[in-house]
Amino acid sequence: MKKRSGFLLISFAILMLFTAACGSTSNKKSGANQNDTITYQDVKGEVKLPKDPKRIVLLAESYYGDLVTLGKTPIAATAPIFKNPFYKGKTDGVKNLGTTPSVEKVAALKPDMIIAWGEDEKFDQYKKIAPTVAIKYNQYSFKDQLKEFGKMTGTPKKAAEWITIWDTKIAEVKPKVTKAVGSKTVSIVSPFDKGIYIFGNTFARGGEIIYDELKFRAPKAVKKDAIDSGVGYANISLEKLPEYAGDYIFTSPWSGSKSKGDQVYESSIWTSLPAVQNKHVFEIDPVGYFFNDPVSLEGQLEFIVDRLTSAS
Repeated sequence: MKKRSGFLLISFAILMLFTAACGSTSNKKSGANQNDTITYQDVKGEVKLPKDPKRIVLLAESYYGDLVTLGKTPIAATAPIFKNPFYKGKTDGVKNLGTTPSVEKVAALKPDMIIAWGEDEKFDQYKKIAPTVAIKYNQYSFKDQLKEFGKMTGTPKKAAEWITIWDTKIAEVKPKVTKAVGSKTVSIVSPFDKGIYIFGNTFARGGEIIYDELKFRAPKAVKKDAIDSGVGYANISLEKLPEYAGDYIFTSPWSGSKSKGDQVYESSIWTSLPAVQNKHVFEIDPVGYFFNDPVSLEGQLEFIVDRLTSAS
């Protein structure tokens, strides 16, 4: 009886040791998993993300250049990025998902992170594939947006480095271009099928550079309706264009329009504008200027400075 009791005690002790060891191993694994993830706050709430994502699928195409700048080039992205001239040589090896990729196509890529528009109707399905970040267009300034991507991809230092380099570049070119333009006004004009978009300082098309970085003056109507309003753009008729036209105009047809803008560019109202008569009108790429990420902004800055200093 004593031998049996002793055997039971020994067996119980071994079982307790085994349970403790398993618990310790489980805790270590859990701790390791926690160390491999971060918690990020997106527009829908908190989301657990890999600390160092390797297989990002980008369905919010406006931010391709942010990821490239941070050394986190996506493995796949939607179609618009492949038409951006500023991305030339920067999309090699990236899979083109088309304009509306299926959930199955995304899942087949085995991503470890997905970045999608928060209003995407398939968002909840993406979440079942991999941790998914919800993005809202124009929620942040371009610098703050880069910082957010730095947070979600574990590259905050790279984001800060780019901003420092950018600010230095602006400080270098600003005196030269300011001297050329002086107190004259600048507008961004984009004809579309049913009217004209006038862009301000928060809706890409070079507006962040022209109005916020280089601090050029906007015509009063542009300042009121497209900048101070906080909307980022104004939708006007051709008849109102002279009120919104600056001494310098950057223009292209709206990228989502079937029209080439001839209804505006061939009108007597357009040809009588001082900027047109003085040859101070500069055509911009409708796709390249749709973006306001670091890569696109660098290309836009070079073009804007070159045109304004050459024309004056």
